[in-house]
Amino acid sequence: MPASLTLRTHRLDWGSRTYVMGILNVTPDSFSGDGLLASSLSDSLPRTLEQARRFLTAGVDMLDVGGESTRPGAQQVGADEELARVVPVIEALRRESDALISIDTYKASVAVAALNAGADLVNDVWGFRADPDLASVAARHQAPAILMHNRSKPGNADVQARLGGRYVGMEYANLLEDVKRELMESVAIARAAGVPDEHILLDPGIGFGKTVEQNLELIDRLGEIRSLGFPVLLGPSRKSFIGYTLDLPPDQRVEGTAAAVAVGITRGADIVRVHDVEMMVRVARMTDAIVRQTQGK
Repeated sequence: MPASLTLRTHRLDWGSRTYVMGILNVTPDSFSGDGLLASSLSDSLPRTLEQARRFLTAGVDMLDVGGESTRPGAQQVGADEELARVVPVIEALRRESDALISIDTYKASVAVAALNAGADLVNDVWGFRADPDLASVAARHQAPAILMHNRSKPGNADVQARLGGRYVGMEYANLLEDVKRELMESVAIARAAGVPDEHILLDPGIGFGKTVEQNLELIDRLGEIRSLGFPVLLGPSRKSFIGYTLDLPPDQRVEGTAAAVAVGITRGADIVRVHDVEMMVRVARMTDAIVRQTQGK
């Protein structure tokens, strides 16, 4: 696995500590209830920047800006609307901060505009499978890409008012082997487009086309994903597998998220993508102190 990744003034040394990615949902319909999109885009920008500043003060390492909800049953958003949501945020963040910025999109046109506006990474929930042009965009811009495993199908989504959406009846011949194989198919797409291995990160896709039990197993066996030879991002934050396990709505899942983050780190997660940044930065630092012996460094 590549030892590190350097982006502008930032060096990410894989294995030395866990990096924390803070979620900025510029949407009205985030599953977690933290959508920052107000009635007008101009009203949304101050709210989003305020949250970004709070995240950075808390010690977040990167910000993930997204303009389309990916929760089960969410309505798709056109590229023009998505661009109107995310580009002003990225431009404003870049004017006032040197923070690493990720654009959470599966659309090539949105990625191009976001990277031109100052984003550093592409976070694709479909692992370069939804838009055939996105891989070449990442290669051309020399942008690292987070490739996520995703078998989401609307027909398998079960949505309950209190606990939100979950996937049921998702069949895998062998969960880990299937996820690993399909992730490596995304890697092959990236390589064919010219994305170098040091710019590839993998995400097992917690909550995307997996049942509650399958999500739990993936976190427990995350080391098998990391054995593929790429840094791993884990995104369990506030997700429904926690809600259905603990019988809690999204705004009461911080302890469940903390447990998933801590276990994920012990299994080799390099980045954790979270909503509750202040608390999860502490969880990551404490877990690192135990499993990586980084306390005091």
